Amino acid sequence: MKLLSTAVLATALAFTTVSLSAAEHGFESLFNGKDLKGWDGNPKLWSARDGTITGVTSQEDPIKVNTFLIYTNTVPDDFELRFKYRIVAGNSGIQYRSKVTDPKQWRVGGYQADFEAGKTYSGILYDEMGVAGGRGIMAERGQKVTWGADGKKQVTGTTGKTSAELQEAIKHEDWNSYVVTAKGYHFVHQINGNTTVDVTDEDEKKRLTTGVMALQIHVGPPMTVQFKDIEIKKLK
Repeated sequence: MKLLSTAVLATALAFTTVSLSAAEHGFESLFNGKDLKGWDGNPKLWSARDGTITGVTSQEDPIKVNTFLIYTNTVPDDFELRFKYRIVAGNSGIQYRSKVTDPKQWRVGGYQADFEAGKTYSGILYDEMGVAGGRGIMAERGQKVTWGADGKKQVTGTTGKTSAELQEAIKHEDWNSYVVTAKGYHFVHQINGNTTVDVTDEDEKKRLTTGVMALQIHVGPPMTVQFKDIEIKKLK
């Protein structure tokens, strides 16, 4: 039997690994790393810098309402979304299946995968501006929740870790990985590999079936938020 040399074997293994990774990946990038092509927001607040989408507010010119950087291309209704974020002060999040409520001020409402510089809300599912029926915090961190057809919220279990344990795994003022999965009316948020909420929305009158994706800058103290490696895969 002819044995492959170490170099040839290493090359073959590397090629196989790359090929399998590419086949498994199936994700589309939403940010080219250079500019904000495909996105629309207040140019005084949003920019592309050092391979990131960066949003900044200041003490001298504070914002009066929550504002967003809106992705202008179509996104699938059912998807797995991956991105990395870093935040210094303030609150932010990413909207999905959401609606543009005020184009002039880039305001958006609907399902939000929340995160913040604080220690309470990162990972929750929030109904921004009440567009998903005025339901506020739809699931607190660590909760498995079903919103019934009757409009009532039922906490059916936990995601496996407490809110404090989930917070402990989030890096302060550093990069964190966020994954949002939406399939049918089942929504799962994960930060750094930990499931933060698991939500099923059975309320036909209030649930959202389609919509835009957008990044948030929240009213409040001066803040800086950054996003990178934003990619999405359509789920069948």
